[in-house]
Amino acid sequence: MSGDKFMRGVPEAQKEPAEASRRAIGLAGLGLLAQGVISAGLTGFVAPVAAMGDRPKSRPSLTPAPSTSTSTAPTPALARPPIFVLNSLDANVSIIDPVSYTEIRRVPTGKEPHHLYLSPDEKSLLVANALSDSLTLLDPKTGAVQRVIEGIVDPYQLRFSPDMKWFLTAANRLNHVDIYQSTPSPKGGVDLKLVKRVTTAKTPSHLNIDSRSTVAYVTMQDSDEMVAIELATQTILWRIRVGKMPADVYVTPDDRHVLIGLTGDRYVEVYDVSGPKPQLVKRIETGNGAHAFRSWGDKRHVLVSNRAGNSISRIDLQSWKVVANYPAPGGPDCMDLLADGRTILVTSRWARQLTVIDTVKGEVIKQVPVGRSPHGVWTLQHAPRN
Repeated sequence: MSGDKFMRGVPEAQKEPAEASRRAIGLAGLGLLAQGVISAGLTGFVAPVAAMGDRPKSRPSLTPAPSTSTSTAPTPALARPPIFVLNSLDANVSIIDPVSYTEIRRVPTGKEPHHLYLSPDEKSLLVANALSDSLTLLDPKTGAVQRVIEGIVDPYQLRFSPDMKWFLTAANRLNHVDIYQSTPSPKGGVDLKLVKRVTTAKTPSHLNIDSRSTVAYVTMQDSDEMVAIELATQTILWRIRVGKMPADVYVTPDDRHVLIGLTGDRYVEVYDVSGPKPQLVKRIETGNGAHAFRSWGDKRHVLVSNRAGNSISRIDLQSWKVVANYPAPGGPDCMDLLADGRTILVTSRWARQLTVIDTVKGEVIKQVPVGRSPHGVWTLQHAPRN
């Protein structure tokens, strides 16, 4: 979720200064990129085919521009791939040594980096800079900056489809989802062609795509809704009302169920989406501010962070019950699970920390100081994401 909208019940000492409201920036004159082609590979760039509208003074150009490299010095080699933490209020990424659990350096990005995702060729880690309308591409093995791609409008959340044919961004501030067609680039990486801008509702927050790469599920945190978008036609299949302030979306490995974290409540809602209309199956009580998901990697369990409850719950996908809880101080947000299958990395949003949790011991074993309002976290050495 953008900013720290869910602050109820949080001690003042834990609260991070609220991020400036991105909705307060005027929308007048916002240009619509009607059709563009953007290279997200390591080389090559194709200019947009057409663009309409005037560029707003408060925002960079919506027309994609050639990427620029910001690497200025050789990157020191690490024994293992680093851990990446996005500092959304500092406009940079903390690069953390996974052996010593110390911050090595910070890499500048655009404004408000919130989420990140690995490119199809696994050679680039894409950081979405929501307020800079850009993507920063990092080397997932070293953290070195490879490219900066501008003209991606308000990319709060981002995701490739499993078949890598589609790339989606959720414009949290501007109430739409952009759907790009993704194709392999002869110059390496992929080319992204903007196919459709789908108007959603108030504040599209998180999105996920089924394993067949046919349907995208998107939550709207300020209108308490979820929509399903058919990727082949880029049309909304259905829209439903859900619980308070929905955030992250998790699709079960069999594509039958969708889970939603209710950051304005203490529940995860489970919907059966196998039929023509989704049906509410279960409301699982996890903790205050149920927010982000991370699969356990066994196709049986999923983790959910409880932002205001300062905990992480593990849910059994067969019984729809919480089978374990782990302490996670400081407003837990995004998570990753290390390849050992027992160590959780979670950003403590209000404490400026990366928290490391041993799930066998059931305790916090390390906290690493990072930047302000840390959000996304990722490492190449992770457990399976299904």
